[in-house]
Amino acid sequence: MNHATSPVGAPAGTFTQLLSSTRRGARLARLLAVTELRSRGASQDLTERAELVVAELAANAVLHGRVPGRCFRLTLALDPAAGRLRIEVSDARGDLRPLPRPTDTASDPLSTTGRGLTLVTALADHWECVPYPPSGKTVQADLLDITP
Repeated sequence: MNHATSPVGAPAGTFTQLLSSTRRGARLARLLAVTELRSRGASQDLTERAELVVAELAANAVLHGRVPGRCFRLTLALDPAAGRLRIEVSDARGDLRPLPRPTDTASDPLSTTGRGLTLVTALADHWECVPYPPSGKTVQADLLDITP
């Protein structure tokens, strides 16, 4: 059913997992990312930033990218030599593309939603959304390891 895979031809530092498009699946994505990065010897700083980015992207996949009966995919590609981690979260809703919210002083400061992509922007060195054929999308976030 749900199991980790390494696609043929993928770099050795790649981890991919299909997860159910539920709150439980989003939580599991975060936990799997932390476990995988720790097992590969990633720095604590990189692991902590990745944990937050995965949590936000997985939550968005579940809340906004969910199609009944379809899973979302988490992919981590760690390149220790380059000090780089690419996080990819793919879902089935290519028609809904994420856009960071502009800083708006009129927004409710007590609101518990709407800040996820602002957080991703702050933690990731770069992020973007690309099509995931045939009808989905992938949000990619690159994190550079800043520890010596």
